[in-house]
Amino acid sequence: MKFSSSSHAARIRRLLCAGAACAIALALPAAHAQKKYDPGASDTAIKIGQTMPYSGPASAYGTIGKVEAAYFRKVNDEGGINGRKIEFISLDDGYSPPKTVEMTRRLVEQDQVLLMFNQLGTPSNTAIHKYMNTKKVPQLFVATGASKWNDPKDYPWTMGWQPNYQAEAKIYARYILKTRPDAKIGVLYQNDDYGKDYLKGFRDGLGDKVKMIVAEASYEVTDATVDSQILQLQGSGADTLFDITTPKFAAQAIRKAYDSGWKPLHFLDGVSASVGSVLKPAGLDKSVGVITTIYGKDPTDKEWENDPAMKDWTAFMKKYYPDGSLTDAFNVYGYSVAQTLVQVLRQCGDNLTRENVMKQAASLKDFSTPMALPGIRINTSATDYAPIEAMQLVKFDGTQWVRFGEVLGD
Repeated sequence: MKFSSSSHAARIRRLLCAGAACAIALALPAAHAQKKYDPGASDTAIKIGQTMPYSGPASAYGTIGKVEAAYFRKVNDEGGINGRKIEFISLDDGYSPPKTVEMTRRLVEQDQVLLMFNQLGTPSNTAIHKYMNTKKVPQLFVATGASKWNDPKDYPWTMGWQPNYQAEAKIYARYILKTRPDAKIGVLYQNDDYGKDYLKGFRDGLGDKVKMIVAEASYEVTDATVDSQILQLQGSGADTLFDITTPKFAAQAIRKAYDSGWKPLHFLDGVSASVGSVLKPAGLDKSVGVITTIYGKDPTDKEWENDPAMKDWTAFMKKYYPDGSLTDAFNVYGYSVAQTLVQVLRQCGDNLTRENVMKQAASLKDFSTPMALPGIRINTSATDYAPIEAMQLVKFDGTQWVRFGEVLGD
């Protein structure tokens, strides 16, 4: 058979065009198939739910939800996540577990959010723990350090974010054993899962020296003050205080101890380590010497004055949350955990199923938020649901937290 070069070329062109058309036809459904959505996600939006105590005894934490909403507005202004805008629905549960249950059910079943994000409080999250896992809806980056959130085998839909309460408490216990082996310790704690988790870690950290604890006093979240508990601990002869309290009660404890003339070495749990929300209301002069742990850059620390990340955070606050305090560590916390969620959602790409959200949350490798302390990195896996496992001891000098020692883990 003979054919001219021109006819041969034409035939090749026809074959190539046909092949290309076929390839495009095959590629289009494949590309379309790559987009997977569960309720709460679409081509244009990602719907996220939250409960937060904007009122009630833990209302100092309400600023966390506000700064997160502000950060999501910033993300939306910059084009969203892979072209999708975040719809953030944050409701006030007043730090009341029954309200948390009611509002979570509404957000999941009626509003049909893709996931629940950074809900605050150990009792509140405990109340919805089984529900979220039965529904297979992500209960992601809960705002509590209870050890129970790191249980991917039995509760694969729940993950924490901040350091573990028990690990933190062990750091205080070891420091006391090393520096004050003859200490007489008084413990003030909130009488719920949060307080008891810290207390367990502290007792475990003291080990066979647990008898160094000479007195314990608990309070209910509905109590007006902890003044009587502080006087009880003072009367026990304790010279060291481990203060396991949420912000309102932490400020009261610091103030009452000072005003009553009691000057123990004062250890404050990290969930109340805010200059703006705790130490200022207590009195900065009355807070001198308080020790706690941090894992994020303290906005009152002059060390970070010229730090690019601190400058970015300050500029963000002034533009998107001008009413927010520039001395409140909770605003650094909310900003950082929101950045972590955005990273997870970016990793999801066009596969915005609840299963993939958890898969990506469990696939963070050496991720660091800009406002994390140097050396603090986030790592997760299918068997490790504890994103942050390191922290550093700090002491308040009347103006700011001053870091000392090394970055520590459990």
